[in-house]
Amino acid sequence: MALILAVDMAGVPSRWLVVEDAITYYARHMVAWSLGDVVATYRGGYSRLTGDRSELSTRSIISIKGAVDFNKRSQQPHLSNAALFSRDRHFCAYCGSRYRERDLSRDHVNPVHAGGEDRWMNVVTACRSCNIRKGGRTPEAAHMPLLYLPYVPNHYEHLILQNRRILQDQMEYLMAKVPRYSRLHG
Repeated sequence: MALILAVDMAGVPSRWLVVEDAITYYARHMVAWSLGDVVATYRGGYSRLTGDRSELSTRSIISIKGAVDFNKRSQQPHLSNAALFSRDRHFCAYCGSRYRERDLSRDHVNPVHAGGEDRWMNVVTACRSCNIRKGGRTPEAAHMPLLYLPYVPNHYEHLILQNRRILQDQMEYLMAKVPRYSRLHG
């Protein structure tokens, strides 16, 4: 089932919600506004007075009242292999070939044993054979130049990297704020 994009009152995305959590925000009257298509409708009980059945629907993008504090934009997005491989579009930074996720690894441009950190700006996607060939050396020392440079995804791009089943209206909303240098545009 699709996830719901939660944004703050200013429209800044914060996180993905399961449909049930989004419906709970509607039931608690905490949704300030919404965009996109209706994703799900939940039906409740019948009114004794009118006989009408209650129902709540959620759209694909919802603004949650008072939710300005759960978007920590000053922090870098969480680095995971899945997000890294998505950022690099499953291309090895050394040979340039595209691989399935299970055939990829995280390579530290400046090796950890030499003081390199496990951060977005020091990691690239590498196929297993290139990573083994590079070993614990820098790309220069291994004579394996990088075909692309690492970068830190912005908040919008990171939300895209987290969700494999983004709806079209959610993607359009997020892509409007993804920088042009992002590999998501390629």
